[in-house]
Amino acid sequence: MSRTRLALPAALTGLLLLTACGAESQGAAGGGGAATTGCGKGDDVSAAPGDDGVTVLATGTGPRPCAAYSLTSRETAPFTYTVALQFLSESGQALTSVEDTAPAVAPGSTVRRTVTADALPPGASGTARVKVVRVRSVPTSEAPSEGGVCPPSGVRVYADRGDAAMGLRVVGLHLENCGTGTYRLRGHPRVELRDEDHEPVEGVTVLKGGEAVATGTGADGPALPLALKPGERAYAGLVWRNTVEAGTPVNAPYARVWAKPGAAPVTVTPELDLGTTGRLGVGPWKKEGDR
Repeated sequence: MSRTRLALPAALTGLLLLTACGAESQGAAGGGGAATTGCGKGDDVSAAPGDDGVTVLATGTGPRPCAAYSLTSRETAPFTYTVALQFLSESGQALTSVEDTAPAVAPGSTVRRTVTADALPPGASGTARVKVVRVRSVPTSEAPSEGGVCPPSGVRVYADRGDAAMGLRVVGLHLENCGTGTYRLRGHPRVELRDEDHEPVEGVTVLKGGEAVATGTGADGPALPLALKPGERAYAGLVWRNTVEAGTPVNAPYARVWAKPGAAPVTVTPELDLGTTGRLGVGPWKKEGDR
């Protein structure tokens, strides 16, 4: 598998003042509000892809601004990409953001997508300025699933947005039995941290139990056997601190997760800003509602 650089260079985060959002694929869209001028006209706007394969092609103004972008995969297997874009005022003030997922982009192929933002804040004028904030990608065979068709494994695994307070971070891993039989769990999920190049992260100890980092997070307690019937869910907490002292801070956007021995891996993006603490606590699986 080839390596994908995900940190965007300055050229990709530059602001484009084009109009007419034409795209081959419709991406994320906000709800409600007046129509946006210049979106969806299907213009064939071309531009060379940036170092990360993402290029903003066009933007459109209005109460709900839009952006068209292209994404070129340089991987050797299908990857699912998530692109976060931010819409700005003429002075550069952040107005609203949108996150779009391009599923199963084939190796070497280019897709074009259009995203439409939610309504702008009261008093904000229409904008045609946008920048790419973040690009994340996971192998499609390991992509998390929160809904839709049940994966071949019979379970959906995904991470939530998490909670942060005073330097303490908690992200929940969630598992839903979407199959037809009982799914059994016992213990802690296995977690491997990956950097922006999808390479293993060195120098971080993954500990069993969230209490190894902080108590009262819901990620502590014994690992009990679980028997999830179809439709039932379980969760396990990831707990860390982003304290920065001596040394080089560690950031791990990705976590590769195995629900139990022999399970297929799923790659989630908890955006682990571990500081210089060098520790991540992984709680045991618990049935949803037993927090």
